[in-house]
Parts: sequence; C-alpha cells; structure tokens
Amino acid sequence: MSHPHPELGPPPELPAEALRIIPLGGLGEVGRNMAVLEHRGRLLIIDCGVLFPDETQPGVDLILPDFEAIRDRLGDVEAIVLTHGHEDHIGAVPYLLRERPDIPLVGSRLTLALLEAKLREHRQTRAPKYEVKEGDRQTFGPFDLEFIAVNHSIPDALAVAVRTRAGLLLHTGDFKMDQLPLDGRITDLRAFARLGAEGVDLLMVDSTNAEVPGFTTSERDIGPVLNQVFHTSRQRIIVACFASHVHRVQQVMDVAVAQGRKVAYVGRSMVRNMGVARDLGYLTVPKGVLVDMREVGNYTPEEVVIISTGSQGEPLSALARIAHRNHDRIHIEPGDTVVLASSLIPGNESSVFTVINGLTRLGANVVHKGNALVHVSGHASAGELLYCYNILTPRNVMPVHGEIRHLVANAALAVDTGVPRDRVVLAEDGVVVDLVDGEARITGKVDCGYVFVDGASVGDITESDLKDRRILGDEGFISVMVVMDSTSGKLVAGPEIHARGFVEDDKGFAEVRPLIEAALLAAVNDGNDDRYQLQQVIRRTTGRWVNQAHRRRPMIIPVVLEA
Repeated sequence: MSHPHPELGPPPELPAEALRIIPLGGLGEVGRNMAVLEHRGRLLIIDCGVLFPDETQPGVDLILPDFEAIRDRLGDVEAIVLTHGHEDHIGAVPYLLRERPDIPLVGSRLTLALLEAKLREHRQTRAPKYEVKEGDRQTFGPFDLEFIAVNHSIPDALAVAVRTRAGLLLHTGDFKMDQLPLDGRITDLRAFARLGAEGVDLLMVDSTNAEVPGFTTSERDIGPVLNQVFHTSRQRIIVACFASHVHRVQQVMDVAVAQGRKVAYVGRSMVRNMGVARDLGYLTVPKGVLVDMREVGNYTPEEVVIISTGSQGEPLSALARIAHRNHDRIHIEPGDTVVLASSLIPGNESSVFTVINGLTRLGANVVHKGNALVHVSGHASAGELLYCYNILTPRNVMPVHGEIRHLVANAALAVDTGVPRDRVVLAEDGVVVDLVDGEARITGKVDCGYVFVDGASVGDITESDLKDRRILGDEGFISVMVVMDSTSGKLVAGPEIHARGFVEDDKGFAEVRPLIEAALLAAVNDGNDDRYQLQQVIRRTTGRWVNQAHRRRPMIIPVVLEA
C-alpha cells in the first residue's frame, strides 16, 4: 500500500492526460469531506462539508476545509458536486461561495433543497443549480459525470462516476446496501456491475464502517424497537436525532401516529430541514399530527412526542440545554423517556455521556444505541465493502471518509479481494494523488490545515489561540500588574494580582508578591528596564512559584505600567 510521507513536497506539474485528486478534508477525520479533481487545467469539487468541534476546541462553531490550495484557481472550478445533504458534505458550501459566488452546484432534489435553505441564511443566491437524479449524465468542462443511486441515512444520496481522458473514477459518497430501505431506493448494484465491466480506474470508497464486520443492520429493524419504547412509556417522549435524518423522523412520526401522540420539533435546523423534506414529499406527516412547540403545553405528557436536535451532546443544542435545566420550554419530569436515535461521532463520546447522565439524574429513562436498537449506521460495513470490491474490480483504490484506522481497514479489505497492494493508496488530507497511465500514486502534498469558524470570524482563530483557550479552561489565568517609576525604575505600586479558575482568594498570593518584587529589583539593578523584559521577569517568577506550590500551569498575563 502507498502511504503518505511527511516530507512530501509540492506536487509536480500535471501531465495533460492525467487526473489529479486533492483531498482537502474527510481523510483522517469523520467529517469536513471535500475532494478536488483536476484534469486538463480544470477543477471539479466533490462535496464541501464541515466538521463539528470537539471539547479540545473551545469556542469553535464549525471547522471548514482549507481552501488555500485552490484559492487562486477558483475561476477554474467547473462545479461543486454534492453526493447528499448531510452537513459534513454540504455545510461549507456557503463559505466557498463567499470567494466565488457563481460556482455551479450539482446535486439531487433533496440535497439542493436543503442547501438552498442554508444559502438563503447566508444570503448566497447567485450560484446556478443543476438538479440531477440517478441515471442522469452531465458534462462540466472535461468531466463527464454519471449519477448512481446509493442508499444512506438520508434520502436522495448519489454516487458519482467521473469519466475523463485519464480514465473512469467512481466516488461512492456515503453509502450502505440496505436491501429493505424505508423509501424502497436501494444502492444500484446493477450500475456498479456495469461500471465494473467498463473498467473503474480509481475507486474512492466510503471507509466509515470498514472496521465493522458483516452487513449493516436494516433501518426497518428499528421500527419494532421504537414501537416497544413508545408502548411502555406513560409520559412524554423526546427523541433526539440528526436534523437531516428524514428516515428516522419518519419512523418516529409513524409510531407517534399509531399511538395517538402529537409531534413537535425542537431546534432551528430540525424545523427547517423537516419542513423542506415534507414540502418535497420525502416526509409524510398526517394532518393534525404536527404541532408548534408553543402548543405542547396544551396536551398531557402522554399525548406528546418531541423530536429534537442534540444527539451528539452539542453544548448549545436543545437536548443539552434540557439536560442542564436551562431550556426555556422543556423541563424533564421523572418518568419521561429520552431516545438518542443516532450513533456517536468519534470525539463526541464525553459530551454525549454528560448529556445522558444529566437526563438520568433528572429522572428520565434514557434509551440509546448502547442499550437498545434505536439507531443503525448509514455506512457500509466490511461485508458490503467486500461485495462492492468484487462487483467493481477496480484497478486502483483510494479509501476516503474516515479516521486513519478506518482508511487502513478499508485498504486491507481491498487487498483481500485481489487489488494489488501497490494500487491501494492511503492518503490523508492534503496528500495529492495522480492517476497517470492507469496507475494511481502519491505525487506530493499541499498545505491543508483546519479553518475554524468562531461566530462571524472565519479563519482568524489559530491552533495557538485554541491552546490558550484550553489553558484558560483547564488551568485558569493570573494577571499581575505593577507600576514602575519611569525615572528611577523602582516599583511604586503593586504587584496587584488577580486570578480566575485558580486561586480566587487574594490572600493566596501573599507568598509570591515578595518574590516578584525581588525579581524586578534585581532586573532593574542589572540594567533591564525595558517594559517587555520586566513582563517576562514577572511571568517567569510567577510561573515558577505556581508550578512549585500548586502543580498548575495557568496563563499568566503580566502588565507593567510607568508612572
């Protein structure tokens, strides 16, 4: 297998008949999916999603792909092809359109509708949209695209086959092979077999479940479990799931209707997305079932089901606020049932269990994937991936979508089915892969870091800023202010010391004040009267004392004023 090398340089000039793949996200993490294809001087983008922050990234709202590698070539972009409507595949589109608002957008009906609602919020309306469905073919510059139906945890998902003079590339998007999907739309294995017979030169394949043996459980198996949960609950039921999981919401809606309960949505994205799905016919809501959240108080607890966002424990989500007793409308009562109908995204485990513990402490019966079959994955497990490799018999394989362990597991499956080891390319974000004369190989690397969104700020937050935030959160901070005589250099006031998240009692610093005074006197006597140098003296002296006395490393902010 071809592994990325940390000392890779910039990729060479691309031969005219070659195809270049530049992954800008989704390889090494679950989310932020984005791949750039280059052929004959033109670019095609497949997906443009976001990654949600974990607890090590305080204050960050979203993480975007790094557009820097293509920023000076946005005029060469023929289109953005979107495989489906999940946030980790469409969420960064508005941010890329800020830099070129008229890039054509290509996707299925539901995918474009969900994106359109998002673009209106960002006031991005100039991009032309091309609605496609399975079986369609579209040409954008040197890229001939064919769209194939695949089954996923959101309706209308598509794989895309890209034909160029360099060969045929198939990108699966996120997919699984549920043989009894709720909407009856299965992954088109006949199309896969046809492409296999034609000859797939490079297969870019979803890796998220590559470590899971066998086949992914069918969505239909959840129905009886939800029915049992609803049947045994005598009070209010709250179901938390992804705001785009139309299939799961439909299942909850069907059980609620069967048991005579009203349904209310909580969470702006849930209200928006389910409104879109209902308007387009992807979600069936019987008349009189859906009520506004403000009307829930008109019904008894056993007459209500609330469908909420927050299944990943996001701090500001509806469910997290409910768990922490600071939601303005919903308050948990002993005996309420909360169903977390989603899988855990890697990195979110701590946040989710915090929410589960909070709900349980309030007396709720919490049902989740760990104790009941209330969620199944939207991704192909190892058995399905093996099946696809045998149908497609690709010449080269590039695992995508997943952490490193997922990519490696997927690569091993490809080798097991007969793909030569040297034709399986293990790349990470920014590692450039070229398809030349039928062979895929790593040829270089582009800079590709995280771009953090913090409020209205995009890209202004750095890793150093996050490190400071983590220190503030974990270790606290100390500010030390002194006033020095500008003529004599003597200390005339201070040190005045304040702290947060550390020693709140001012008396706790009585020990360090004479140490700071002595260090400043020694520095001035040595001729160090520069304000910056004196600040460093304060920082070192305070830091040494804190470490020795308390075994802590807080952020220290020294301030030197002149009188």
